[in-house]
Amino acid sequence: MRSYFALALALVFATDVQAQDRLKVVTTFTVIADMAQNVAGDAADVVSVTRPGAEIHGYSPTPGDLRGAIDADLILWNGLNLELWFEQFLRNLGDIPAVTVSDGITPIPIAEGAYEGRANPHAWIGADAAMIYVDNIRDALSAADPANAATYAANAESYKAQISAVLDPLRARLADIPEDDRWLVTCEGAFSYLARDLDLRELYLWPMNADAVGTPQQVRRVIDTVREHDIPVVFCESTVNTDPARQIARETGAAYGGELYVDSLSEADGPVPTYLDLLRVTAETVVNGLTAAR
Repeated sequence: MRSYFALALALVFATDVQAQDRLKVVTTFTVIADMAQNVAGDAADVVSVTRPGAEIHGYSPTPGDLRGAIDADLILWNGLNLELWFEQFLRNLGDIPAVTVSDGITPIPIAEGAYEGRANPHAWIGADAAMIYVDNIRDALSAADPANAATYAANAESYKAQISAVLDPLRARLADIPEDDRWLVTCEGAFSYLARDLDLRELYLWPMNADAVGTPQQVRRVIDTVREHDIPVVFCESTVNTDPARQIARETGAAYGGELYVDSLSEADGPVPTYLDLLRVTAETVVNGLTAAR
């Protein structure tokens, strides 16, 4: 009997030691956390500072967020002026290696507003840019944990193939829609990289959630453009007020195509619990809306 309990205690102890030996990676928001966990597999533990469904532009970190990140081995963040709150948070953490996962992308500049001329930070919503994110995550994990570099490399290649598989069929469906009808109208200008990937013209109410949102001037400008180009469908982002987009649909006769996901994953039982789900649901909603409106 004692030998059985001794073996059980040894297994528990070994499991605890193994867990303690795993790399701890902290990310700023859930999308990067899920991407990083897919690259890490079982070799590292990944957590997100912000929770599912959070609006990340103006997030206010809590003391609990700081306590949860203080023992991290590696920090991953988006950069490109997305996490406006993060630089102070990072300074409070002390000397922990931090990697900007958007490094190396070809940025799309914001066309207007307070951030005019700066890079649009929502690059992960485009699959082409997401490949660079995955490579940067792979390299960051490998540098922090060289013993598992081969695992990270294999997982990254598998994950990139899954990302490609999400958008490739949708690109083929869009090829049947006349070029003049390929418009992506949204609340926030957060979908520029997806629009570039899918060869869509983009129109939005406001450029960044950190700016003024849903003003009468913004609504009127989009209404006029929707009417001018006879745009058949409009969408909005899941984490903001959808009323302005619905007003545009009512006043122009366009269809309201539903909510798109970009900044945050949902809970496990929600519509977009993973990044692959977020990319698929968002792109399918756009393509289905454009197809139905023909």
